[in-house]
Parts: sequence; structure tokens; C-alpha cells
Amino acid sequence: MLARLRQDYQTVFGRNWPVWLGGIFYGVINVLLFLHFQPWTTLDGVLNWGDNLFGRFGIGNAEALSPLLRSGSIINMGLIAGAFLAALLSGQFGIRIGPVRELIKGAVGGLLMGVGAVLVRGCNIGGFFSGTSAFGLHGVSMAVGLGIGAFLGARYLVWELDHVPAGKNLGGNWLHNPKVQPYVGGVVFLGLIAAALYYLNLGYANRAVILLFGILLGVVSQRTRLCFVRAFREPFLTGESSHTRAMLIALLISIIGFAIVKNVIFEKVDAFVRPTFWVGSLTGGIIFGLGMVAAGGCGGGTMWRVGEGHAKLFLALIGYVTAAAFFNDYLQRTGLIQRLGSPAFLPDMVGGWGWAVLLLLGMLAVWYLIVRWNEETHRLAAI
Repeated sequence: MLARLRQDYQTVFGRNWPVWLGGIFYGVINVLLFLHFQPWTTLDGVLNWGDNLFGRFGIGNAEALSPLLRSGSIINMGLIAGAFLAALLSGQFGIRIGPVRELIKGAVGGLLMGVGAVLVRGCNIGGFFSGTSAFGLHGVSMAVGLGIGAFLGARYLVWELDHVPAGKNLGGNWLHNPKVQPYVGGVVFLGLIAAALYYLNLGYANRAVILLFGILLGVVSQRTRLCFVRAFREPFLTGESSHTRAMLIALLISIIGFAIVKNVIFEKVDAFVRPTFWVGSLTGGIIFGLGMVAAGGCGGGTMWRVGEGHAKLFLALIGYVTAAAFFNDYLQRTGLIQRLGSPAFLPDMVGGWGWAVLLLLGMLAVWYLIVRWNEETHRLAAI
């Protein structure tokens, strides 16, 4: 019996899950989040963290809700905690520092992501993934911007490999102890369940559910290693497309699910359609794309890698929070926040839901064919 239990444990935590499975989970969880409260986004929680950090200095909202109560903040914390849990249970947690150059790229990348996300009113998750799923043209526009930013970032990485010395690694893999970590993970698991029950006992059942969703996203992300940075970067770098195809699976599920939720269940027609088409979403997408390639993690990817112990991504998260807080405050104070674009709801522009669904599914099909062609020919790849 014990031998079989160990075998089952190794099946779940002994090796990574298929990346396409992450795409299925992302799509289903995003639809369920929309049904429960709102689609997945990291910017909402990041701005809440910024308000609480800098609000006392006149940056942002000094009276912002506590991060322990703000839903966007809770899902971000759950994402980090879930990745930390999965890393421990798989014996893969470790404090990884890396060369100074990489740490600087992490911080700069985070700053760019903060600026880009504020321009779009959403990160790659909230702006592109959930925005496109919600049939907002700002999501499609951001996808184009992310592609441009990833292309430029990939070309820089190639130049960097040829012209810049690698630099000395400042640290190995501290606290990496595969034999002890699963036991620590068991304690962390109990602590997270206790946290959800605590919310429930306080009368915050909604927050308890959101925390569990965040934890599940963290576990899935760490186990599948699904990465939107790789989805946009690798076709331009190596030509590899497994993460791109997984992302397209996630989009396929999410688009169909959102269409059902918006049109049939709740009729939330204008939900999550941001007024940033097209200037804010395209420009923000380019800036965010450059930032995520430099940092090595997007909005969600940065957080689950923080849960694994990557110092570079911890600096990226600090930069993301800081830049988002200051830039959002600047746009609010100057009124430029109103000049980023307008809301553009695809069904209203193409004559109904049927054409809108077909158009987005057609876009996914073309995207899939291009990355498959590129994987064979390497026409777009730099390496």
C-alpha cells in the first residue's frame, strides 16, 4: 500500500505535468473565476499592494482596502503560495540568485511591466488573456503589442549572448533540500487550508474561494511550467511552440466559456472590456512584452517563480508593483487615464456573437498554423 502511495505521489510531484494540461486548467479556471467574481488578472492586486505601500506618501489611494481583503490581492497571494507549496512538495524550491546582470534585467523588466500593464489596464493575463476572452478588442490589440515586444526582446537576448559576458553567479540553489521539502510542504498545505477556513469563519466565503482558486493556479503553473513569456518569445528565439499551443488551448476554452457566461448565463455583456483600445493596449503591450522578456516572467509567471525562490523574479515583482503604483497615480492625476482609448466590444462591431466567436477562433487557428509553420521552417526564429 505504501509503495503504491509513493508511486502515485511521484506521478504528481516527481515530474512535471504536460504543458498542454496547464492550458486546459488555465482556460477552465478563468471561466470559473468569471462565474464566481471576475476573470483572472494580476494588476488589480498589484495596484492594491502599491496603494498600501505608497499610499501614506501620497501615491495612490491611502485608504485602500487591506491586501488581505482585496480579491485581486488574495488571488495573487494564493498564486505565490500555491507555487511555493508545489515547489516544496516536488522538492524543487530553492533561493536562486544568479548573476548581477540578470538581477538588473529582472528589476528593469518589472518596471516596464508595471508601466505597460497600467496603459492596458491589465497585465498579459488581465489585459490580453482575459481581455480577449471577454471579446474586448483591447485584448487583441495587446496581443499584437506583446508579439512586437517579444520580438524586440528576443533580438536583444541574441545580441546579449554574443556581446555581453555572462557574469558571475552570486548564489547557487540555497535551501534546496529535496528530502526535507515535502514534509515542509505538508505543513504549508495545512496552513493554506487553515487560512481558507479562517476567511470562511470570518464570513468571507468569497475570499476563501478566491484564495483556493489562486492556490490552484499556483500549483498548476509550477507543475506544468506554462509560461506566457515562452509562448510569445520562443517562436522568435528558437522556434519552439509548445507553450504557445498551450496558451492557445487556454484561450480557446476561455473564449467559449466567456461567450456562454456573457450571452447566456449572466448577460455580463460589457464586463472586462477596458477603455484602452487601441493606443493604450498596443503601446502597453509592446512595453509589457519587452519587460516580460527581460524579466523572464509575465504577470502570473513572475509570481509563481517567486514562489519557487527566484531572486530575479522577486526583483521583477518589486519593480512591477512600484512602477504600476507610480505610473497609475501619474495618469490619474493628469487625466491621461481618460485618453488611452475607448472600449471596443467585438460582437457590437461585427454584427453579433456568432461572427465574433468565429473571428476569434479563426485568429487562434491562424496563430496556431503560423507557429507550427515556424517550428518547421525557423523563418521567424533567431537561433
